[in-house]
Amino acid sequence: MTVTRTLAGTFVAVLGGSGFVGSAVSARLAAKGARVRVVARNPGVPSFPSEVVAADLTEPGAVAAAVAGADVVLPLVLFTGGGSWRVADGGADDAARVNVGIVAEAVAEARGTVVFAGSTSQVGPGAPERIDGTETDRPDSEYDQQKCAAERLVRDAGGCSLRLPTVFGPSTGSPDRGVVTAMARRALAGEPLTVWSAGDMERDLVFVEDVAEAFAAAVAHADRLAGRAWLVGSGAGVAVRALFELIAATVADHTGRPAVPVRSVSPPPHATASDFRSLVADPAALTLATGWRPRVPLADAVSRTVAHLARSSVDSPRSGTPIPG
Repeated sequence: MTVTRTLAGTFVAVLGGSGFVGSAVSARLAAKGARVRVVARNPGVPSFPSEVVAADLTEPGAVAAAVAGADVVLPLVLFTGGGSWRVADGGADDAARVNVGIVAEAVAEARGTVVFAGSTSQVGPGAPERIDGTETDRPDSEYDQQKCAAERLVRDAGGCSLRLPTVFGPSTGSPDRGVVTAMARRALAGEPLTVWSAGDMERDLVFVEDVAEAFAAAVAHADRLAGRAWLVGSGAGVAVRALFELIAATVADHTGRPAVPVRSVSPPPHATASDFRSLVADPAALTLATGWRPRVPLADAVSRTVAHLARSSVDSPRSGTPIPG
């Protein structure tokens, strides 16, 4: 993918720039010539040229200092209080302080454009299984309601939002805690993969490098995208069981061991209706506006993820905990 407009000299502040998505986005922007400020509680030492700011963005004045002078601000912070995308029980206020409060401050303090990271799940459980961005949002989870609230602030201020599907892949920042990585770790540990019920619900998956390219395209074309939410997706779903079978087969190819089995289990009590419906995003509008489209095929992306995990010294998750798609 080639971003047709240059990013050379564009000053971008990435809030949450050491996170899973944030680190990939920051690296891609730097590679395209942008001046990048990585802001995080524990930013580490990025492997690319950048200004590094260690800050607790919930502290008074921290957001204003973090975005000062930036042409574009990317609030890629996320708080759930748990180990997944779900907002933990009793953690809604703390999550809102980060997921909405920091974004509100960024919008108020930024001198330039704000590009937000939304989620395709914001449409809610009543949307069609294949969405194109024209749907009316009816979010029912705390997470999606907070995403919608923050996104409205960004759009009303003339910024834009990229709504992301399931994002996965290797990371130079915080580890990917998503389903692909979790299941690949299990398979590498020789553990069976568990899928809720039949596992025939479809998910849309995009490799993290393609998502980073989408944000680079959004920064380059911020004027075209202003005031709207745009879908990032592959446009092609994969059934969760088929995904897990692909992961098992890929790990077997990598290790030379037999593929671990994929087993159906009963859903846990915390499962929701959204866990059992398909959701696939058509990115045609974003492609038309910017030229962006996903480039890494699913099989290649899974293979690269498995190879990365095999090289790392990451402990496998606890056996027997089923994870939804």
